[in-house]
Amino acid sequence: MTATILTWDFLHPGRLWWLIALVALVGAYVFGLVRRRRRAIRFSNVSLLDKVAPRRSGWARHVLAAATLLGFAIGIMALAQPQAEVKVPKERATIMVALDTSLSMKATDVSPTRIASAKAAAVRFVRSLPKKLQVGLVSFDGSARVEVRPTIDRSAVTRAIGGLELHEGTAIGDAVKASVNAIEQVPRDAAGKRAPGVVVLLSDGSTTMGTPTEQSAPIARKAGISVWTIAYGTPDGVVDITLPDTGETARIRVPVDAAALASLSQATGGQSFAATSAQDLSSVYQKMGSSIGYDTERHDVTVQYLAAALATLFLASFVGAAVFQRLP
Repeated sequence: MTATILTWDFLHPGRLWWLIALVALVGAYVFGLVRRRRRAIRFSNVSLLDKVAPRRSGWARHVLAAATLLGFAIGIMALAQPQAEVKVPKERATIMVALDTSLSMKATDVSPTRIASAKAAAVRFVRSLPKKLQVGLVSFDGSARVEVRPTIDRSAVTRAIGGLELHEGTAIGDAVKASVNAIEQVPRDAAGKRAPGVVVLLSDGSTTMGTPTEQSAPIARKAGISVWTIAYGTPDGVVDITLPDTGETARIRVPVDAAALASLSQATGGQSFAATSAQDLSSVYQKMGSSIGYDTERHDVTVQYLAAALATLFLASFVGAAVFQRLP
């Protein structure tokens, strides 16, 4: 769990008025410098002028003053009790990864192929999720299959991803239904509450078989499960298929239907993404992981501010002791 030290959200912002006193100190320091310079000019002897205003340690005096003032400023901010938003791994949740295994995933518009890069990115995504989350796998082509039921065993899911094969058809609606059903079968906790569930569905096309995509959305919404979708591929994707009647090879265009996937996400309260390369897909999965696998909580980071204030004041003390043989 990490938090940034710099934040402008405070539990007691009224205490920041003490910074006005710090501004007054800065003004006093500048006034002292100007006054000292004017007094030094009165000396006509150059050697005496060097003794009054030596240049060698001028920078050190400024560093000492700046470090001291900065330490006080951070200390005042600590007094106001700064708060920061911290991402913490979810303790209990279920994520079903649904991967399109239709023949169109053979397209090479994404190197080396859509399916090869999709498998690799999905494996990295599964491994990146917090360990306590349960993850399952659904594959879909002409039908949908639960390959792995929700589990914390990451290796079981990644092995199943690696063994997926392609078949005809695309049943996105059935994949949503199978994923929702798998999530609903996860045992409830001691209080009788079900763990929150999310479906992460990747496809390069639109439904051609089974339950229409739009009819699966109410099922997920009723179960309180959002579907996050990834439209994967480019409009220029093509695959070569063998015609069963003649045995000849035909080239078929397989453009991505991003609109249908976006509608599915919107209808279930999820988010939709589009990826046209393996790098894009990795970035999408990374964004999803940070949103789905973690909760955002507000934490008091006063201790970090106090540590920064002390470190800065120690620096000022070091400069004062090393250069001027005195503490600030």
